[in-house]
Amino acid sequence: MLHPAIARMTLEQKAALLSGADLWHTRAIDDAGVVSRTLSDGPHGVRLQDASQDHLGIYGSAPATAFPTGAALGSTWDPDLIEEVGAALGREARDLGVDVLLGPGINIKRSPLCGRNFEYLGEDPFHAGVLGAAWVRGVQSRGVGASLKHFAANNQETERLRVSAEVDERTLREIYLPAFERTVAEAAPATVMCSYNKVNGTFASEHRWLLSEVLRDEWGFEGYVVSDWGAVHDPVASLRAGLDLEMPSTGEASPAAIVAAVESGELDEAVVDRAVARILGTHDRFDALRGATDALDIDAHHALARRAAAEAAVLLSNRDGALPLHPTDGGMIAVIGAFATEPRFQGGGSSHVNPTRVDVALDEIRRLTPRPVEHAPGFTHDGTGGDELATHAVALAARADAAVLFLGLPEEDESEGFDRAHLNLPAAQLDLLERVAAVCERVVVVLSNGGALALGGVVEHAEAVLEMWLGGQAAGGAAADVLLGVAEPGGRLAETLPLRLEDTPAFLNFPGDRDRVLYGERIYVGYRWYDAVDRDVLAPFGHGLSYTDFELDELDVEIPDPTGPCATVHVRVTNTGERAGATVVQLYVSDPVATLDRPASELKGFAKVKLAAGESERLTFELDERAFQFWSRHGWLAEAGEFVVRIGMSSRDIRAERSIALDLPASLASLTVDSTITEWLAHPQGGVVVQGILGAMAANSGGAGLSEGPGLRMVEQLSLSRLFQLAGRDGKAEVERILAGLTVGAR
Repeated sequence: MLHPAIARMTLEQKAALLSGADLWHTRAIDDAGVVSRTLSDGPHGVRLQDASQDHLGIYGSAPATAFPTGAALGSTWDPDLIEEVGAALGREARDLGVDVLLGPGINIKRSPLCGRNFEYLGEDPFHAGVLGAAWVRGVQSRGVGASLKHFAANNQETERLRVSAEVDERTLREIYLPAFERTVAEAAPATVMCSYNKVNGTFASEHRWLLSEVLRDEWGFEGYVVSDWGAVHDPVASLRAGLDLEMPSTGEASPAAIVAAVESGELDEAVVDRAVARILGTHDRFDALRGATDALDIDAHHALARRAAAEAAVLLSNRDGALPLHPTDGGMIAVIGAFATEPRFQGGGSSHVNPTRVDVALDEIRRLTPRPVEHAPGFTHDGTGGDELATHAVALAARADAAVLFLGLPEEDESEGFDRAHLNLPAAQLDLLERVAAVCERVVVVLSNGGALALGGVVEHAEAVLEMWLGGQAAGGAAADVLLGVAEPGGRLAETLPLRLEDTPAFLNFPGDRDRVLYGERIYVGYRWYDAVDRDVLAPFGHGLSYTDFELDELDVEIPDPTGPCATVHVRVTNTGERAGATVVQLYVSDPVATLDRPASELKGFAKVKLAAGESERLTFELDERAFQFWSRHGWLAEAGEFVVRIGMSSRDIRAERSIALDLPASLASLTVDSTITEWLAHPQGGVVVQGILGAMAANSGGAGLSEGPGLRMVEQLSLSRLFQLAGRDGKAEVERILAGLTVGAR
């Protein structure tokens, strides 16, 4: 249905609405009652730019709460918490007059080198989809639209404006699209933002298959598609493909091109009307959701940011119970590192937020303990060192009961706009750590970084390693809370930590050449790759330690309908330690025998559980059809046979598993005129027919076997139609006749 305002607008006015008024606003059409709307960056904080600042829109923004970045939020594994953060973001957006908040970023972490990984949630599409949907629900609960980004296959910054992601459809469907699909289905985002890059040679902004056929026709998306800023190359081609709003403004260039295309007959005016209707209808929908708001409480939002940062903190190692530090017993605590007083809590680029305040870790530690706390910078904030700084820090550590080193990457190493060159901490920091470890028995490292690091040397020299990511403006306070046991280290890894860059899945294919990057690792991204090649890792996907212990038992899998690919999984989790704590119970599914290669296991469910000492909770997971399916050339397919349900604390810490058999109906769509003998034999009805055909052919040829042994191996890759053809028959007609009979018989 077209919007009523469309009838009151000229073609020129309608075309104008499809291009921004300036950097951050849509156009107003006063005589049609169309008001201007404000869009703002905001994956982890509302970044409403001051119009007097730089034209790129990167700096100079109104103060807003800087919540933990995507890498940190992904590590919480807590959709309820993320929805709460989203609601706070939406509330601040309302206060600043923002209509659409540009986020969340849910692109998959294909390589740890991607400079924008700090904005993204993780390496697994199921995990990213669940959490992305929660973020959108939270923001939109306040009447502010979300903008799901960056669609699609946008996994690097190198040549991001023109590189073509060369990726097969199965890889897209199983890895790079499902998080978008789930978020669209479960949270109905106001907008989806197309990415800069090409996908298989076509710019995402002009990709009809992505923007119309998949996003709208298959997934039912009802909002509007907005371009990433400057991603449109041909406004007419983009409009025809399904893009609705080009940002930022191109002056009158794009509207004039659209008007000219309509007047020449190149573009149907109905396409223009449809795009305008999507934009106006979406804004009307969110206007209707805007009720009265409570008073903005910045203090409460800061407290939420602190809690979220602690829930994101991943305790990677903790030898001999080095953490938590006792808040009252013990001698001097040496706090070492520039990041302890000059925190790095967010990444560079378009998500750079002007925080309302910033917690300083050194100050927060001193507030939480009466123990003496002394500080030495040890190195400069840009990551470089100096022998005098390091020597002073080592001397301090030698007098300390415990040394806490705040290490991390300098901002120059990771940001939007460029990719990282390596996975290493600065050499000066590693040297300082080694020297401190030689003089102090209890050494704890706290990390500030947006993406995965190679931490072998860090784990070797430190008794405990706490990964805080880029945890937002309250990360310093959260680090203090976790170090001193006020809060649990609630995070679990949402990306595998490799031992070295050469071990990573995309190592040979990242970032590609000047204008093309091959996704040669296919579906084997993250833990799927490491498990497939049995590669050692520093820490697996899902890993994270607690200050207490948990057990899993009483695993049970129910299959209410054995003919349907659905199962209900029950498991009990118990806190067997002496203090309250949290863990993330993870469910993986394996398909040991399939007609296509499949990962060793895939995440299909998870739950964050908080339990008192000695407390138990029984969890239930529902596995729908997609939990067992893979993408075939005929669409989503689940095959009958054995599956394994695994329950654990990480992809490699599996505590229990059960084999189940699903008697699934075969898909007749899986057989065509071109199907091979192997594919026919794998089909329940088709296999019986083809066995008979092969037996008859063998009998007619004097006993030479085609139905088993070497004879079958010789012909199994032939299509059935070609086999008939080699026997002097009309192969296509014969196979079509068989297919027609199967269709009748199978129904």
